[in-house]
Amino acid sequence: MASAKQIVAELGRPGPHQVLRGDLALVGLPGVLFTPAAGEQLPAVAFGHDWLNPATRYLGLLRHLASWGIVVAAPDTERGPFASHRKLANDLRTALDIVSTVRLGGTTRGAAVSVDPRKLGLAGHGMGAGSAVLAAAAPAHATRVQAAGEPYWETGSEIAEARGQVEAVATIALSESRPSAQDAARAVHRPGLHIAFGKDLVAPPAAGTEPVAAAWAGPSVMRTVKKASHLGIVEGKHWSDLVLDGKADLGVLTTVKALLTGFLLHHLEGEKKYADVVDGAVKGTDVRVYRESSTV
Repeated sequence: MASAKQIVAELGRPGPHQVLRGDLALVGLPGVLFTPAAGEQLPAVAFGHDWLNPATRYLGLLRHLASWGIVVAAPDTERGPFASHRKLANDLRTALDIVSTVRLGGTTRGAAVSVDPRKLGLAGHGMGAGSAVLAAAAPAHATRVQAAGEPYWETGSEIAEARGQVEAVATIALSESRPSAQDAARAVHRPGLHIAFGKDLVAPPAAGTEPVAAAWAGPSVMRTVKKASHLGIVEGKHWSDLVLDGKADLGVLTTVKALLTGFLLHHLEGEKKYADVVDGAVKGTDVRVYRESSTV
């Protein structure tokens, strides 16, 4: 059996699938979409961006997941200084609803892409990580009410209506949200991988990731990338770099690509050979298991 080190090396490289890029705006939600060129009943994940940052700063990460056979939708909404965590959570669930109910484009030979609604995940960075937790908590954590003619969920504040069951949630450098991601975590019973950055001054692990990982109702693993800063996984330059501490780091991005890919393939596709990448020894990281998964 391959070691965690070997698995990380494998999953840090692009996968075997050709990748197509699409535009979520064509179906009414601003954002980007990446899919393998062809495939039936694929897993899918909705990815939430950090505060002030556009979804385009994560193109390498999103493309990487698609190269491993995962459909990825990233809403490009709630980018202002007063952005709503709740509304971004709503958009993440809407993105999952879109990719799991709409037949996606295929190749010139007529091959098409479809998503299995039983293989849905959520992930995000910073603000988007907190919103992913809110979105994951919605089915078990909410009361249905009506506002402005639209269904939503309320848990002290509104969270989007959830249609499909989310099977796995990954957070990266999570920053606390309103409503509280820590409170919402107590209602999430699916596996969670919580990646913290050891040199994060925006969302220090003890204030962001750790409380959420500890409160998680389901299997929960916290992985700290020791030398990473808050913006370690973004690409290119953006004016928000003047506001948020940290900088892009290719080594950190490669590690996160491998960890996230292995976690999603393990829990959405049942790839048991990637189990060790979730809680095994990985160079440059520390790991803490809060609750073990029974699906190893």
